[in-house]
Amino acid sequence: MNTLIRKCLRMPLPPPERPREPLQKRQIRIEGFRRDDGLWDVEGHLLDTLPEDVQVAGQWRRAGEAMHAMSLRLTVDRQAQILAASAVSDAHPFGGVCGTIAPAYERLVGLKVGPGYRRRVQELFPASGGCTHLSELAIAMGTGVLQTLARTLMRDPDVRPFSLDGCHALMTDGPVVREFHPRWYRGPADGEGAGAAGRRTG
Repeated sequence: MNTLIRKCLRMPLPPPERPREPLQKRQIRIEGFRRDDGLWDVEGHLLDTLPEDVQVAGQWRRAGEAMHAMSLRLTVDRQAQILAASAVSDAHPFGGVCGTIAPAYERLVGLKVGPGYRRRVQELFPASGGCTHLSELAIAMGTGVLQTLARTLMRDPDVRPFSLDGCHALMTDGPVVREFHPRWYRGPADGEGAGAAGRRTG
């Protein structure tokens, strides 16, 4: 674990303002893999647990036992196109009902991860045609797909990084892109811009 990661893990949120008790815990894990056929697998896992025993649909779930446990695998190419999708629901509140929707997530095949991906997932899986938790996982995995591909594609100088214009730090007219991705920089040249104009007219 590098120094930056260790430092981040030592910087928790400020202490809570009032005493409190835990009610629910959700964990999402996303992992990316390079395959031997030139494609990539990205797997997501969602786990919900509760800190106390609860009765759901006439059955008891013990403290710490999974309330929701869903997994989704996406196989993508270097253009972030989804070529295969497989979903499973290992734990859910309503046995015999919840898990039956998992095969529907094969409809993700053909989507390209990038601008508009979230909207397309929401269109494919409306409330009556999907699982809330699998859809949330599919959306979250979009970032996982791009991060998985980035390790390979960032070595290709002809490929524009997926992350550009995706957050305030990586806008193509900003200083980070100017320094680390100069080929894709779209801002003013050195000595130009508001600061330079102010100096010329001052």
